[in-house]
Amino acid sequence: MTDTITPPPTDRPLREVAASFIRLGFTAFGGPAAHIAMFQEEFVKRRKWLSEQHFLDLLGATNLIPGPNSTEMAMHIGMLRAGWLGLIVGGAAFILPAALLVGILSWFYVTYSALPAVGWLLYGIKPVVVAVIVQAIYSLGMKAAKSWFYVALGAAVFALALLGIGEIPLLFGGALLAMLVMNARKLLTLARGGTPIMLPLFLQQPAAQAAVTAAMLVPFSLGELFLTFVKIGGVIYGSGYVLLAFLETEFVQRLGWLTNQQLLDAVAIGQFTPGPVFTTATFVGYVLGGVPGAALATLGIFLPGFIFVAIIHPLVPRIRQSSWLSALLDGVNMAAIGLMAAVTVQIAQAALVDGVTIALAIAAAVLLIRFKINSTWLIIGGGMVGVMYQVLMMR
Repeated sequence: MTDTITPPPTDRPLREVAASFIRLGFTAFGGPAAHIAMFQEEFVKRRKWLSEQHFLDLLGATNLIPGPNSTEMAMHIGMLRAGWLGLIVGGAAFILPAALLVGILSWFYVTYSALPAVGWLLYGIKPVVVAVIVQAIYSLGMKAAKSWFYVALGAAVFALALLGIGEIPLLFGGALLAMLVMNARKLLTLARGGTPIMLPLFLQQPAAQAAVTAAMLVPFSLGELFLTFVKIGGVIYGSGYVLLAFLETEFVQRLGWLTNQQLLDAVAIGQFTPGPVFTTATFVGYVLGGVPGAALATLGIFLPGFIFVAIIHPLVPRIRQSSWLSALLDGVNMAAIGLMAAVTVQIAQAALVDGVTIALAIAAAVLLIRFKINSTWLIIGGGMVGVMYQVLMMR
């Protein structure tokens, strides 16, 4: 069974979901790994809306479906707290702050062909993000490492990710390996002519393949923009760099609506603003079609995630009850933690560039672990320190 806890009673769960994810949407810098870490600190440790194990199971479920993992986690947590409306409110509340910020930056970009400087702010934020992710990896890893096999699995995924192996092979490979190893005795029984053991139905059926139909360059239309982002949101796995590949294929090669430079600018904005990296779609939509384009592009890329989460959320407890699927889920959980650790190494290399940033990361870790300071305030504080330090350096 999924290890759950009963959250404190309240008569305003929907308002709590909205307020929590709006705040996180404005302060969740650092990409999906950092977002997951902030959710774990906020909803497992502070608010106690769900247990570590249930959080891990939901994280594993998001890794099995396409779409932006951290946004889908917001949907899962919102639904757990406030039902079907909570799913919609949780996802929308996390998306909207980032979409608004990206929309503002898009206006600057289109109007002035330039972006406001954000380097000073990020100088202080990035080291704090490193500390937040490390704390979450340790906490979730202690729960996910149910045996030495899972420790070895996480370490192997971490090492292979650093060597450049893709996220999807590592996630699904780790899941399948865990399922086979944890059910080795049943497989031996089957091999020796014992009672046949049926694999889960969905594992017996071939996975559907998404095909991209080649087309000639076409005139811009809002309908085509919306449908293209729906298609991308429905098939994409992986990070913002994977999104870059999809956008290049669709908007540069197939449709011819963007230049490569505009595409790189779009991804850059999605990377350095808080909240979901997929709000890159907001920028693309605004550049191509103004406010209506931004709204339709944002809706299009996130809409499939809402549908996938609505389908899979009720199945998570059933998955945990099956010996086959439970091991599969445990494997995905451990592989996801290994990937988070690999991403953290990459983030740390870019964030810890001098003595000040190293000191910021250490101070944030101490405040987070020893004094339980909310990670939101730590990120805001880190940004302020970064700005003040840069101002002092200019004098």
